[in-house]
Amino acid sequence: MSLMEVSDLSVRFGRRGQRVVRAVDGVSFTVDSGEVVGLVGESGCGKSVTALAIMGLLPRTGSGVRVGGRATFDGMELLQLDQRSMRDIRGRDIAMVFQDPLSSLNPVVPIGIQVVEVLARHRGMSGDEARKEAASLLDRVGIPDPTRRLKEYPHQLSGGMRQRALIAMAVACQPRLLIADEPTTALDVTIQAQILELLKDLVRESGTALIMITHDLGVVAGLCDTINVLYAGKVVETAERRELFAKPRHPYTVGLLASIPRLDAVRGEKLTPIRGSVRDLLPWAEGCAFAPRCDRRVEECLGGTPALTDDRSGPVPHQRRPPDESALSGHRYRCVNPTPPGAVPTQETLEEVTP
Repeated sequence: MSLMEVSDLSVRFGRRGQRVVRAVDGVSFTVDSGEVVGLVGESGCGKSVTALAIMGLLPRTGSGVRVGGRATFDGMELLQLDQRSMRDIRGRDIAMVFQDPLSSLNPVVPIGIQVVEVLARHRGMSGDEARKEAASLLDRVGIPDPTRRLKEYPHQLSGGMRQRALIAMAVACQPRLLIADEPTTALDVTIQAQILELLKDLVRESGTALIMITHDLGVVAGLCDTINVLYAGKVVETAERRELFAKPRHPYTVGLLASIPRLDAVRGEKLTPIRGSVRDLLPWAEGCAFAPRCDRRVEECLGGTPALTDDRSGPVPHQRRPPDESALSGHRYRCVNPTPPGAVPTQETLEEVTP
């Protein structure tokens, strides 16, 4: 059994009398121990909301937020746990590195106290023992002079050091699953590479499973084992990393790859962006949400929600019963007119973007 199994997860926002927004619409994926799984897509595709739902960090009763589906962690149904039980799991078994460290850290509390708080809550440490462990954690994530940094406030640290402090807090209890939500946003390329290498080392050394959330396929190229591409709240393509980069099938995935700069490109050559914006979409009930932006759109794209299929089962007409998505394996995609295998980009693209 997988460490984490997310099945048909849905998140809806909207109060009575208001239009309901489906931020997450039937997302399913699994994560095994020691595996790195990527959730990739543009802003607004439902990646971060998926993570917040799993962590139990979305508002509950009376907020207009409705969460459905299942998220099972080591046999425990997370979506059914009460707040107290979920607080025991957060930080100890499942930890999260948030996108903006400056807003995630308490600005009026020294870094040391915030790290020690995690150790006291989940590992029962206190006093000198907790402070020594906190300094050791900061040193482990590459923060120089950790004893002095424990006394400093978040605004006294650089962006990269704040992100490292967040990672130190996340791994303080050696969680079995780590969720990293855009951990390299707003960092320069050098620091970004260091943070990614740090996450890779943590996974390799401790066997921690990692869910990597990003909008940049170049970031996951050398990190993830399996990649799930999200669009408008649904998984539109999922495959092993090399398979996805070598033979992308969904036009959205092809568009994301085509927008990555290439070192061997002719000087002055323009990138090929995906036309339109993420707001230019159809409701899934009316057809493929990506159809308004897709160059491969055909009439069948507007016949209802495309089924998630694979090369073995082939595209499934909408009037027929779709295959059991949980029974599919390997390279899967949600498209009635997919890009031919190996059309673009080639295997060389993978080698160019992989560190």
